[in-house]
Amino acid sequence: MEGVAEKKSWQSRWHAHPGVRTGRDLSRGERAADKMRDTMGSWPFVFGFFAVMIIWAGTNTWLLERVLHHKAFDPYPYILLNLFLSMMAGVQAAALLIAAKRSDAIQSEVAVHTAKNTDDIKVLLAENTQLTNEVKRNTDLLEELHRHVTEIGNRLGAFGGRFGPDEAPQT
Repeated sequence: MEGVAEKKSWQSRWHAHPGVRTGRDLSRGERAADKMRDTMGSWPFVFGFFAVMIIWAGTNTWLLERVLHHKAFDPYPYILLNLFLSMMAGVQAAALLIAAKRSDAIQSEVAVHTAKNTDDIKVLLAENTQLTNEVKRNTDLLEELHRHVTEIGNRLGAFGGRFGPDEAPQT
C-alpha cells in the first residue's frame, strides 16, 4: 500500500485541502457527518444494501420455506422489510441533510481559503510588478552608463593617440 494518505478512487479527497479543518479541529457531530457521508455515499454501501435485500428475500422465500420447510419470519410481500425500509428512509432524509450541511461547510472553508490565497497572490503580483519595473529602470540606467563610459573610453584612447575611434585598444 502506498500510504495512509492514499484514498480509493471512490473516496473524497477534500480533507487534503489546506483550508479545510480536519481531525481534532472538528466537533464530534462534524466527524460523524463526514463518516456518514463517506460511508453512505459510496458504491460499497450501495452494493452492501442490495446484498442485504437479496439475502433477506432469499432467506425468507427460499431458505426457510423451501429448504428448511420452516415458516418464514417475514414471508412475501415482506411487510417487516417494508417497515424497516420506511423507517430507514425517514432517518436517511435527516442524515442526508446533515451530510449536505457538512459538505456546504467544507465548501465554504475552501472558498474562504481560496479567496485569501487570491488576495495574497494579488499583493505578491503587485510587489513583483513593482520590483520588475525597478529592475528594468536600473538596467536601462546601467546600459546608458555603459554606453557613456564606452564612449568616453573611446574618445580618450583616440585623443591619446593609442588607437583610432573605430579601433579596439591593443593590450
